[in-house]
Amino acid sequence: MFGVEISSPNIFVKSKNHSYTYAVDGSLPNPLEATYAALAGCAGVYALKVCKKLAKSPEGIKISCRPVNRADNPLTLSKWTTVIEFPEGWSEEEQNLVLNEVQKCAVKELISTGSQIQFATEKA
Repeated sequence: MFGVEISSPNIFVKSKNHSYTYAVDGSLPNPLEATYAALAGCAGVYALKVCKKLAKSPEGIKISCRPVNRADNPLTLSKWTTVIEFPEGWSEEEQNLVLNEVQKCAVKELISTGSQIQFATEKA
């Protein structure tokens, strides 16, 4: 369960184990920026999993993400590109393992299949 408190301009969200603060005035990330950060962070998590599996250091791996928004609605993504740069010493096979695993990101999957989620808004 997540709880939300609003105290303009901040939005405070609390989950079971963590708290998050957002804003819509540019002083803090807004929820959309946090979603983009979650996508980028998910790529890092999945890359790190492969590094552990291969017993290779993740040092030197650089991940950059480029959101492309729809022209008719700049708040909606039309494309998300994740670019992974590997340091010297990574074989083509190892690089492909990371690329393939990052493609399985759970956050990306949630967003890409989100139309199957039922959303409801209710009055308390």
